[in-house]
Amino acid sequence: MKVLIIEDEKPAADNLERLLLEYDHSIQIQDKLVSVEQSVAWLKKYQDEIDLIFMDIKLSDGLSFEIFDKIAIHKPIIFLTAFSEFALDAFHANGIDYLLKPLNLSKLQKSMNKFEHLRESLSLPKHKIQLEELGKTLMKLQKNYKTRFMVKVGEHIRSVTTTEIAFFYAEGRNVFIHTTEGRKYIIDYRLEDLEELLNPEQFFRPNRSYLINIHDIRDVLIYSKNRLRIMLKTEFEKEIIVSRDKVNLFKYWFDGRE
Repeated sequence: MKVLIIEDEKPAADNLERLLLEYDHSIQIQDKLVSVEQSVAWLKKYQDEIDLIFMDIKLSDGLSFEIFDKIAIHKPIIFLTAFSEFALDAFHANGIDYLLKPLNLSKLQKSMNKFEHLRESLSLPKHKIQLEELGKTLMKLQKNYKTRFMVKVGEHIRSVTTTEIAFFYAEGRNVFIHTTEGRKYIIDYRLEDLEELLNPEQFFRPNRSYLINIHDIRDVLIYSKNRLRIMLKTEFEKEIIVSRDKVNLFKYWFDGRE
């Protein structure tokens, strides 16, 4: 099997290569690319020579989804990323799986087994897997996202739905719900846990301290050359700034591209 790796972090690319060879020593790594521009140029020449692509979503010069605006890719792709916001977008681009970093052999084996099973069971030409036939795979990935949270109010317990939540935020070791009505409740979750539990189309983490609801965004301002400021409909005394490393991801999420 011939594999292309598109990953801008060398340690991550080297780790993936090591895991692939540990999974199957006969796998041939055809190349390791780091950018959208480099990937487009390479695929125009050599796409027919590979069987599978491993592709990081965030590359050195943009999001890897930009590759598909410049060239048609007819090879199956396993997406790699440290972010969980773009699972559905990945499957709109020939994705057969979506793996969150850090990778390990167990995660890789499951994806490779899925790839081998699909290639055999679909009875398609060696170099083409149609997205329509992969709908069942997409359904397996989709989660039943959490839609309500139980909170304690004095001696009472109530349920707060995600439609009532403007944002979540961390303060010290505590994490709070802030509702659209301005109420605040402490919850027993980390923001990292909430990222996995909430619908990524509705909630985004612009920095380490916040998870915001897209429906509560009133405006987005250019805060500096490389950062953005989010203005919410719900009043809040602190500024919510999109960190530099999240700006491109935020724009893609906010744009709602499919």
